[in-house]
Amino acid sequence: MRLARPLENLIDQLLKLPTIGPKTAQRLALYILKMPLEEVRQLSQILLDAREKVFPCSVCGYLTDIDPCHICCDPDRDRSSLCIVEEASDIIALERTGYKGKYFVLNRSFKLMDDNDLGEMNLIPLLKILGEGEVNEVILALNPNIDGEITSRYLASVVGKQKIRVTRLAHGLPVGGDIEFADEITLRRAMEGRKEL
Repeated sequence: MRLARPLENLIDQLLKLPTIGPKTAQRLALYILKMPLEEVRQLSQILLDAREKVFPCSVCGYLTDIDPCHICCDPDRDRSSLCIVEEASDIIALERTGYKGKYFVLNRSFKLMDDNDLGEMNLIPLLKILGEGEVNEVILALNPNIDGEITSRYLASVVGKQKIRVTRLAHGLPVGGDIEFADEITLRRAMEGRKEL
């Protein structure tokens, strides 16, 4: 069945979003077309504002509209504990556990088959944070898959040279799963049961 070109274009754009399949994209597109025009304008303006005004914190990499972010500026945070995550969305999930330390976002993990990957990861900001001497424990909160394991091992060797305690989240997170989709109880138990590397 042929759809109107603007509707097809909207569906195609929605399909680019993670976890959105063809049926969901079509449902969302049809819903948007039923929305009052003013609400559609507001939605489009909010999307533009978020894209233009939200950026990674220069210190930790979390998404923010101020620099440094509210987590880095919070004097009540435990500066001796640094939790390293793959994505900013992992911080949102870990915050629900009550963790009160600092974070560092890698924005990626090493890929198993990419020989050049180890050299491409920019660890200079991380080494700067560690070099300030406040951190005495690094928690590796990386996804429990093969790439996360490789990244954890590599980071443990880099951080271990600094004579800093390195722990990782306890297993209990499903292998192949993503931290951002884990429930609060599973994440809390994983944080409490983290192991020395």
